[in-house]
Amino acid sequence: NYEPQAVSLTSKIITEFKQQISSFDLEPSRGGCFELTVDGQLKYSKLETGEFPEESSIMDQIRQLLE
Repeated sequence: NYEPQAVSLTSKIITEFKQQISSFDLEPSRGGCFELTVDGQLKYSKLETGEFPEESSIMDQIRQLLE
Protein backbone atom coordinates (compact mmCIF):
# COMPACT_ATOMS: atom_id res chain seq x y z
CA ASN A 1 0.00 0.00 0.00
CA TYR A 2 1.75 3.13 -1.26
CA GLU A 3 -1.02 5.54 -0.33
CA PRO A 4 0.76 7.00 2.72
CA GLN A 5 3.90 7.61 0.66
CA ALA A 6 1.91 9.22 -2.15
CA VAL A 7 0.07 11.49 0.29
CA SER A 8 3.33 12.47 2.00
CA LEU A 9 5.00 13.29 -1.31
CA THR A 10 1.94 15.26 -2.44
CA SER A 11 2.05 17.32 0.74
CA LYS A 12 5.75 18.09 0.26
CA ILE A 13 5.27 19.08 -3.39
CA ILE A 14 2.38 21.41 -2.61
CA THR A 15 4.13 22.95 0.40
CA GLU A 16 7.37 23.69 -1.44
CA PHE A 17 6.07 24.59 -4.90
CA LYS A 18 2.59 26.06 -4.31
CA GLN A 19 3.67 29.48 -5.61
CA GLN A 20 5.24 27.99 -8.75
CA ILE A 21 2.65 25.50 -10.01
CA SER A 22 -0.73 26.33 -11.49
CA SER A 23 -2.39 22.97 -10.89
CA PHE A 24 -1.80 19.60 -9.28
CA ASP A 25 -3.79 16.39 -9.75
CA LEU A 26 -3.67 13.30 -7.57
CA GLU A 27 -5.58 10.42 -9.09
CA PRO A 28 -6.16 7.37 -6.89
CA SER A 29 -5.79 4.05 -8.67
CA ARG A 30 -5.29 0.37 -8.07
CA GLY A 31 -2.45 -1.91 -8.96
CA GLY A 32 0.48 0.06 -7.57
CA CYS A 33 0.48 2.75 -10.23
CA PHE A 34 2.40 5.92 -9.38
CA GLU A 35 3.32 8.27 -12.18
CA LEU A 36 4.61 11.83 -12.20
CA THR A 37 3.73 13.82 -15.28
CA VAL A 38 4.82 17.43 -15.81
CA ASP A 39 3.38 19.45 -18.69
CA GLY A 40 2.20 16.24 -20.34
CA GLN A 41 5.60 14.54 -20.12
CA LEU A 42 6.03 11.40 -18.03
CA LYS A 43 8.90 11.99 -15.58
CA TYR A 44 8.53 8.90 -13.38
CA SER A 45 6.58 5.66 -13.59
CA LYS A 46 6.47 3.07 -10.82
CA LEU A 47 5.04 0.68 -13.39
CA GLU A 48 8.30 0.97 -15.33
CA THR A 49 10.71 0.89 -12.38
CA GLY A 50 8.80 -1.47 -10.08
CA GLU A 51 9.45 0.74 -7.05
CA PHE A 52 8.10 3.86 -5.44
CA PRO A 53 10.43 6.82 -6.01
CA GLU A 54 12.61 8.38 -3.37
CA GLU A 55 10.97 11.63 -2.28
CA SER A 56 14.24 13.53 -2.61
CA SER A 57 14.65 12.38 -6.21
CA ILE A 58 11.18 13.55 -7.21
CA MET A 59 11.61 16.86 -5.39
CA ASP A 60 14.95 17.43 -7.16
CA GLN A 61 13.37 16.69 -10.54
CA ILE A 62 10.59 19.19 -9.91
CA ARG A 63 13.08 21.84 -8.76
CA GLN A 64 15.08 21.40 -11.95
CA LEU A 65 11.97 21.64 -14.10
CA LEU A 66 10.88 24.85 -12.43
CA GLU A 67 14.23 26.63 -12.75
